[in-house]
Amino acid sequence: MKAKQFGQAGPDVSVIGQGTWYIDRGDRKAAVAALRRGIELGMTHIDTAEMYGDAELVVAEAIAGKRDEVFLVSKVLPSNASRKGTIAACERSLKRLKTDRLDCYLLHWRGSYPLADTVGAFEELVRAGKIRSWGVSNFDADDLDQILAVAGEGRIACNQVLYHLKERAIEHAVIPWCARHGTAVVAYSPFGHHDFPAPASRGGEVLAKIAAAHQATPRQVALSFLCREATVFAIPKASSADHARENAAAGDLVLSTAEIAALDAAFPRGPKPRGLPML
Repeated sequence: MKAKQFGQAGPDVSVIGQGTWYIDRGDRKAAVAALRRGIELGMTHIDTAEMYGDAELVVAEAIAGKRDEVFLVSKVLPSNASRKGTIAACERSLKRLKTDRLDCYLLHWRGSYPLADTVGAFEELVRAGKIRSWGVSNFDADDLDQILAVAGEGRIACNQVLYHLKERAIEHAVIPWCARHGTAVVAYSPFGHHDFPAPASRGGEVLAKIAAAHQATPRQVALSFLCREATVFAIPKASSADHARENAAAGDLVLSTAEIAALDAAFPRGPKPRGLPML
């Protein structure tokens, strides 16, 4: 599994990780097996959140005995993101995950609490050894400017955002901002939300042609395309060990310049939107 530096001073992290949104709503045994298989295949970046119901409990079961192998991320809800609330939320997540630290802790999206309060809590958690780094999710470039003014350079480890073939808005301003400031970009829902390109569509046909040339699958091609930039990681969810295996294989798939150009034409990024898309 290919790895890249996560943030300006962070460790090398697997380019393809594992998302856990809705993972608690299906077969729990299969979910745990999928996460464990993913870890075995090198997808050691595991993302969860307090908002995701019992997902943190599923993750705890999956990483039992493997904690040191995993780059573990969770998120605080904006409604809990006061200084005291952030620390309390982190403690709850640590308890559910059955661990003593997170590798990165994110503000799930921007809320009503001052960013200075949340950043102050994050830095306190770093000093206490409860988290090793912190970042944000669903932040547009202007939001990133504002939290940078509070935190200073080199503190924002990542920005986790919606990014898939049919939704490339972050390429306009967010990815360039993160590249300038040494902030990792983590793509959530990298296959879209129940709208992956149909095989008979123009884009689906392009994906299939490129996949055939690499003896790969269209979803592996999609992940490779999204992670083509040095700062970008992806966290697809897998509902089974077989799906985890498919996702992991994308970590070593390298597309040619011509293939990237073909996908760019088939899935144009479109004009810059007024606001940052999110789920």
